[in-house]
Amino acid sequence: MSDIIRLLPDSVANQIAAGEVIQRPASVIKELVENAVDAGATDIRINVKDAGKTLIQVIDNGCGMSETDVRMAFERHATSKIRQADDLFTLRTMGFRGEALPSICAISEVEVRTRTADAAIGTRLVIVGSKVETQEPCVCDKGTCISVRKLFFNVPARRKFLKSDSVELSNIMREFERLALVNNNIRLSIDNGSRTLDLRAATFRLRIEDIWKNNLKSEQLLPVEVDTSLVKIEGFVSRPEFARRRNPLQFLIVNGRNMRHPYFHKAVMSCYDSLIATDTQPCYFLKFTVDPSSIDVNIHPTKNEIKFEYEQQIWPILVSAVKTSLGKYSAVPSIDFTVDAIPLNPLLSGEQAKAPDSGFHDGYNPFKASSSRQTRVDANWESLYEGVSSGFGDRVAVSQENAGPLPALTIEPAAGKESGIFGGDRNVGEVGQMCIQFANKYIVTSTRSGLLVIDQHRAHLRILYDEYMREVEKMDVVSQSVMFPERITLDQGQQAALDEVSSDLHRMGFGLEYESGSDWKITAVPAMLRKGDPKDVILRILDSVQEDSVNYGKDGAGEFSIQQRVALMMARSASIRRGVRLSADEMEHIISSLFSLPDPSLTPSGNPVLVTLDEKRISSMLTI
Repeated sequence: MSDIIRLLPDSVANQIAAGEVIQRPASVIKELVENAVDAGATDIRINVKDAGKTLIQVIDNGCGMSETDVRMAFERHATSKIRQADDLFTLRTMGFRGEALPSICAISEVEVRTRTADAAIGTRLVIVGSKVETQEPCVCDKGTCISVRKLFFNVPARRKFLKSDSVELSNIMREFERLALVNNNIRLSIDNGSRTLDLRAATFRLRIEDIWKNNLKSEQLLPVEVDTSLVKIEGFVSRPEFARRRNPLQFLIVNGRNMRHPYFHKAVMSCYDSLIATDTQPCYFLKFTVDPSSIDVNIHPTKNEIKFEYEQQIWPILVSAVKTSLGKYSAVPSIDFTVDAIPLNPLLSGEQAKAPDSGFHDGYNPFKASSSRQTRVDANWESLYEGVSSGFGDRVAVSQENAGPLPALTIEPAAGKESGIFGGDRNVGEVGQMCIQFANKYIVTSTRSGLLVIDQHRAHLRILYDEYMREVEKMDVVSQSVMFPERITLDQGQQAALDEVSSDLHRMGFGLEYESGSDWKITAVPAMLRKGDPKDVILRILDSVQEDSVNYGKDGAGEFSIQQRVALMMARSASIRRGVRLSADEMEHIISSLFSLPDPSLTPSGNPVLVTLDEKRISSMLTI
């Protein structure tokens, strides 16, 4: 039998590695900027064209590379950061794998110009698809300039599935914000073709204000600081009253590296229990400084996942630090027992403002009524129940003896509409005898198949979405001008997303006018958006544009068109929230409207709206 195992060429191995390391243009910027930071740069400039698909250029004033080093840098697992395996436990640099540069040059055209401080002339290197095209002397400034062109030119499947320019540009801006936050002592600037952002070296607090100056103020932040032998934590958390429903700014940094850590995120969130609404989250910017030997960053090529040796011990330290900050700066409401009582009526003064004298009678017995009072109560005893017997006699039995069944809640189903959840011969309008609300979240009623539990928020969302889509499909969208335009402030990513969908928003009835800086005015809204908040809807749409799962302008399988997306966001904004108490009429209206729809069982995103608990399932849960 002939040998069949072969060693892959470096170019193929680099393309395989690029699938993990370089996921999109933002990944290239992350790797190149981190290399510049490791090179000791104090000024890093980024230029982007066509959201990084045409050009990504990173220029730094770091130490530069020699003629030999610049060539070796693009070899697999070539690095200046470590020498042996033990160095992995003392890492103080951003990179160490030696995979980023060879992965980038395997899927693009790369040009490097670099010079060290003691060299009179620099080196120019051109690599196309892992093949060295040119290496020659050149005149250039101290430092390194790397230009990446035609990203994924030789991997058409990856290039095809890149998102629209606005989505990719939004991801670039998000990555830039993370890099700028971590490296606040370095000047960072980016020019994406339409906007330029220049951030000078500053303190951590000033860097936060510079990046999010449009939607985050200094007075919203509370400082957090604790220093122990195990960990040093410093940074800021937001006041509870400034918690956000969408896009909370949440950053965890360890030893100068961004990380995702659900365990520490949960620790911060636990400090805000009972201080913020359940559907909101606080902002936080926290830096951890630990012994490098107590963490492992060699988990994933992106180096965003980090394992802590003492994470359980760090939890109480983090919780204590955040709670101390909330309490120290009066972010937690307290009761002051030293102040004088407030007058009962602030409009009165002097003796009139004092509380009435209740008096004290040692012979008073509340359980012993006087004869005159007892006679008066007996005389009026029957009249107390006249309203009860006349108003509620049909629904509630006064005694257990004459108690009868409660009246059934009947709902008229739409003609010809049936739903399989009730069985083959059951109309959707047939519900049980009682309709109740559980935990202010669910509507519970009975069917022939068992108990029907309906999520009130998802049910109303489904109803409103279908209503909006019917108006859109009939081309019956009417735009209504706003008498008092509402101002809306957009960050860099949201403005890029607005460029992508501004024409579609206009067709859907929204009117937006540019005011100044990052401020816009909402001048018109769709007439069908009756209860929703226009500002909330627009922000939801722009945030959704930046998500990876959204590809606007296409109606492919599993994708939303802009009309569907706008209708969904309007429905989410106007739908009943969980935790809202409903009346019997409101629950009846939701049930009847829901089961008049063609598909009442799922939301537009595919989440279940209802569940049926049959007798068998209930019996199994009660089995001992």
